[in-house]
Amino acid sequence: MQSEHTPMGEGAANAVDAVVEKAQEVGAAVVDKAQQVGSAAVQKAGQVAVAVRDVAAEKAVQVKDAVVKGAAAAGKAVAKKASAVKKAVAKRVTAAKKAAKKATKKAAPKKAVKKVAKKVAKKASAKKGAVKRSAKAVAKKVTRKAGAAKRSVKKAAKKVAKKVARKKTAVKKAVKKAARKGGRRR
Repeated sequence: MQSEHTPMGEGAANAVDAVVEKAQEVGAAVVDKAQQVGSAAVQKAGQVAVAVRDVAAEKAVQVKDAVVKGAAAAGKAVAKKASAVKKAVAKRVTAAKKAAKKATKKAAPKKAVKKVAKKVAKKASAKKGAVKRSAKAVAKKVTRKAGAAKRSVKKAAKKVAKKVARKKTAVKKAVKKAARKGGRRR
């Protein structure tokens, strides 16, 4: 009786073996595909990170150039103002000297001449101080803007790096998950 059932049992076993073999092939194919997709995703994430880093660096250079340009323009403006003040002071000194000469010709007392000269000198030094303070204020402002630009560029670069790292981690997780799923189907 056993001999009668043997061929039938053997056929079922062969069918089961064929199904198992097919499942293993499908599982291996799924794992291969998941690995290919994971590798492509990691590669793409790397390319995106490099592109973002390049864009951030380019932006930083542009910001730096703009700040330098602004500083140069501010410096020129301060120099121009200082030159104008210097000319005005020279004019007043010349006028004071002329007035002093006239005063001495008219036999004016020396005290009046000294007083006029002191007044002119005082005004000249006050204007000089104002120019210096203006130059310092402009330089301080430019430095502050450059620092702010530098910080914003650094912040953007960090943000991008974090984002890329998160995407890489997500891709790796997805690859592992797909590999696990493929392994379970076997």
